[in-house]
Amino acid sequence: MRRTSATAAVLAAAATVLFGPLEASAAPAVPAAAADCAGGYVALTYDDGPNPSNTTNLLNALRSNGLRATMFNTGQNAAAHPGLVAAQVSAGMWVANHSYTHPHMLTLSAAQMSSELSRTQSAIQAAGGGTPVLFRPPYGETNGTLASAASALGLRTVTWDVDSQDWNGASTAQIVQAASTLRDGQIILMHDQYAATVAAIPQIAAGLRSRGLCAGMISPTTGRAVAPGGGGTTPPPGGSSCAAGYSEGQKWGDRFNGQVAVTGSNNWTVTVTLRPAQRIIATWNAQVSWTSGTVMTARPNGNGNNFGFTVQHGGDWSWPTLTCTAN
Repeated sequence: MRRTSATAAVLAAAATVLFGPLEASAAPAVPAAAADCAGGYVALTYDDGPNPSNTTNLLNALRSNGLRATMFNTGQNAAAHPGLVAAQVSAGMWVANHSYTHPHMLTLSAAQMSSELSRTQSAIQAAGGGTPVLFRPPYGETNGTLASAASALGLRTVTWDVDSQDWNGASTAQIVQAASTLRDGQIILMHDQYAATVAAIPQIAAGLRSRGLCAGMISPTTGRAVAPGGGGTTPPPGGSSCAAGYSEGQKWGDRFNGQVAVTGSNNWTVTVTLRPAQRIIATWNAQVSWTSGTVMTARPNGNGNNFGFTVQHGGDWSWPTLTCTAN
């Protein structure tokens, strides 16, 4: 089925200097980019699964090439093939929501939209896939009503930057070529059910390595590809996870405040990444340290699960990228 391309806003990069009365913390659970990920992270995504004729092949190809991906499952397929949802999780993939029946969502009422999403949440949870925190609308079709329905269920709406065109009969070579255009933070659309898509995986993996890129997760905070460390689902009972929500605080001519609310865990590490022109000049209610000269991490300091910081923006008012890991 034809997809409509969409581009999400890029929010990522770097910070530098910190001062304040807070104590240093231990190394965070999410490390800074390794040398072989110097080019950053991209997100490989596969829609419309799980599929009994192809999902196992897809997972085997991803694992054998050292790749992780986000699987945007339809609820009806998850309900029909729960063992394959569990296999996705076991293979290290992130499981996300792609509606229950794959309709044109904008033709539905608000109540029907909510039903499509909530039934998919339930089907994935029942199959052992955890609770998704990401939603991809079928065909990339979305509006404010649908985004609100998703948000009410704790879902971040995510589309894509690069369309592989595998749904349109693209060859393996064409899919590989599409993946070669990915840049740091971007997301590529692919699908679960096509042999050509599976055949492209070894070449995609080699191409990413040659450019210093790694396959990452999609941040539920920004909707961009980031280093693994949380992901597209809240794990099933027995696991632990958290989410970091950002809200804008007071602004001045040269700086602004940001507030972070952590949910899902009382023992967390939040990684905060800013743009190169920016620097953090004060923090509060967290124990902070730097994983490198560019990325700050925050941990609880006994003042609850809300903390904040002041950013000297240097002309760039972009919000930070946040990732949260439960310790």
